[in-house]
Amino acid sequence: MMDEYKLHKDIICIDLKAFYASVECAIRGLDPFSSALVVADRSRGDGALCLSVSPYLKNMGVPSRTRIFDLPKYPDKEIIYAKPRLKTYMNYSVKIIEIYLKYISDDDLYVYSIDEAFLDVTSYLKLYQMTAYELAKKITDDIRETLHIYSSAGIGSNMLLAKLAMDIDAKKTKEGIAEWRYPDVEKNLWPVTPLSKMWGIGSRMQEHLNQMGLYTIGDIAQSSRIRLKKMFGVLGEELWYHTHGIDMSLVQDKKQIRKSNKSVGQSQILFSDYYTPDIYTILYEMTDEVLRRLRLTRKMGKTIHLACGYDKKTGGGFSKQITLDQPTQAYKIVLDTILNIFNQCYDGTSPIRSCSISISQLSEYNMYQYSLFEDAEYLDKETDLLETVDSLKSKFGKNAINRGTSLEKGSTIVKRNQMVGGHNG
Repeated sequence: MMDEYKLHKDIICIDLKAFYASVECAIRGLDPFSSALVVADRSRGDGALCLSVSPYLKNMGVPSRTRIFDLPKYPDKEIIYAKPRLKTYMNYSVKIIEIYLKYISDDDLYVYSIDEAFLDVTSYLKLYQMTAYELAKKITDDIRETLHIYSSAGIGSNMLLAKLAMDIDAKKTKEGIAEWRYPDVEKNLWPVTPLSKMWGIGSRMQEHLNQMGLYTIGDIAQSSRIRLKKMFGVLGEELWYHTHGIDMSLVQDKKQIRKSNKSVGQSQILFSDYYTPDIYTILYEMTDEVLRRLRLTRKMGKTIHLACGYDKKTGGGFSKQITLDQPTQAYKIVLDTILNIFNQCYDGTSPIRSCSISISQLSEYNMYQYSLFEDAEYLDKETDLLETVDSLKSKFGKNAINRGTSLEKGSTIVKRNQMVGGHNG
C-alpha cells in the first residue's frame, strides 16, 4: 500500500561542517580538525552565545551552541575566538552554490539554509556516468579543494532519506557520505533513540511520544497512524510516514514555493532567555523593521507569520500564520495579528530563544478599504508618522529614532541596527 507513496529519485543532501567556524579556519589557514576555534563575540561578555565551534571542539564533546562560560579549558590548546561576520559567511555560501551549479541546473538545487542544500541529481547520473555516491564525493571534494571547507553528504531516494542519512550516518563514515534507500529504513532508522535524533522531533514532542510508550523510531513506525494523528494532528500522521521513509517533497516544488511566495521578514537568535512581558519588546521592534521594509518597497502583505523557538533544553516552539481579508501595511493591524498569534500559541513558561516574523502574499501598495470597525483617521495618521520616521532613518541612520522601548533592558534594536543580519559585517 505504501509503495504508491515512494519516490525513487537520487537526492544528495550536503551539509557544510561547522560552517562559520570552518570559514574562519579557512581564512586563517588553520586545520579545523586540530584547531580549537569558536565563533563568538567576546565583547558581549562570558554569557555570549557561541554561534559555531570547530570540528575539533565538536569531536571533544563541545556542543555547537553554547555560552562562552561553558567552554571547557584545555591546558595544551588555547581557544581562538573569531568575531562573527555574516557578510563573509554569506559570500562563502554563494561561492559554494556556484560549485553546485557546475554540476546541476538551478532548477534542481534547493538551498535549505546557509550551510545546507538538496541536489536532485536523478537526471545527471547518466550524463556523468557516475553513481550518486561518486557524484556526491566529487562535489564535496570540489568544495574542500576550492574553498578549504569540509562537508558531509547523505544520499537517498527522497529528500527525507537523504537528510536522515546525512544526519545519522554520514559522520560515522570515512568519506563523510552515507546512502539510504527504502530497504535500509528498518535497519538504520528504526533502532534510533532518543527520538530527538530524528529530524523533525524536538525534545518536547519526544517527551509526549515517550509518555505514549514510544522510545525508538521503530516504536513510532509500528504504532497506530490514526492514534498519532489524533494526538498531534497532521504532524503526527506525517511523522508516521516519515518513520517509514516516506516523503513526497520534490526539490523543484520547494523552489517553486520559495519563488512564488515572496515575503518580507526578519528573524533573530536571542542571547538570553525571554519570557513575557520582555518578549513583547522584541515583537514590537521586529514588527517595526518588517513594516519599514514593506513601506520602502511600496508593498502590502496579506499573510502574517510568527515563529518562536524555545531553548535547546526545552526544545520545540510554535509557528502559525494568519491570512487577513485584504493586504495591509498598517502597523496596528499587523502588530495586533502577531500578538494574537503569540498569545494563542505561547505556553507561558518556556524560555524563548529565537523569533521570526514575516509577511507574504505581497502586492503593490494601494488604497486600503477600512471596515466599519476600524478607525480610519487613526490609521492614516499612524501611516504618516511612520513614513516620517522612515525618512529620518534613511537620512540619519537606523538609530536616529527608535521607540521608547529601545531603552528597556530586553531591547536588542540599537545593537542590531549597527550590524549586518544580527552580526558584524
